[in-house]
Amino acid sequence: MTTVELGEPGGRTPGAGAHGGIHIGEAGAVAIGDHNQVTNHQGAPETRRAPDQEELLQAVRRLRDDLTRLVTTDETEELVRQLSETEDEIQTTGRASEGRLTGLRTAMQDAATALGLLASGAAVGQAVSALLGG
Repeated sequence: MTTVELGEPGGRTPGAGAHGGIHIGEAGAVAIGDHNQVTNHQGAPETRRAPDQEELLQAVRRLRDDLTRLVTTDETEELVRQLSETEDEIQTTGRASEGRLTGLRTAMQDAATALGLLASGAAVGQAVSALLGG
């Protein structure tokens, strides 16, 4: 939030008469003067995702959250890393690449013992299998 107040003590701006100063409350972008150009970007633009990629993204998030409830092993650490990278790729590009999906599937196979305890693991497995075609 940006607050700017201009004026003399007592709230008066020179030449403003009895109306007081200038107050700008909340502003995303402001330009003062001639020939100015203002560009205001509020975060990254939303990347459009296919429904199957959105389903995978939600399943990846659930599984990563569920993995925090388990004892950490080398396999689950690698799986969490793969899940995070998959989420980042989907958010950035709108889809997970075939290489990313293959890496995720391998990490899931390596952590199969832990995943057997989590229903969210089955959801990610099904989504990856569907996207890789089997």
